[in-house]
Amino acid sequence: MTLLLTAIAAVLVSVIWYTSPKARALKVHVLCYMFWGASLMWLVDAVAEYMELGAAYFTPEAADMMNDAFLGLSVIVLGFIIWFVYVLVKDPFCVIRKAQSRKE
Repeated sequence: MTLLLTAIAAVLVSVIWYTSPKARALKVHVLCYMFWGASLMWLVDAVAEYMELGAAYFTPEAADMMNDAFLGLSVIVLGFIIWFVYVLVKDPFCVIRKAQSRKE
């Protein structure tokens, strides 16, 4: 479930980045890298777990699926928080700098 959620997030963010010039200005590529990296990490984890469990990997219990879903959503939310802080620090549209110059 974590792999599925992060892969969906990676595809959606990549499409947004590719189609929107404003998204490119907002450094959405950083978010793409984070989600694609997380997807790759979960893919490696899934392969390793499949090698360990075999066919039982494809029949998880409901509680395990719910935990994986919460983990996937947590990863997505944390990725957005990190990206938001990154955008605030980089300030691509100089909003914070202009606000600071008005105060002075």
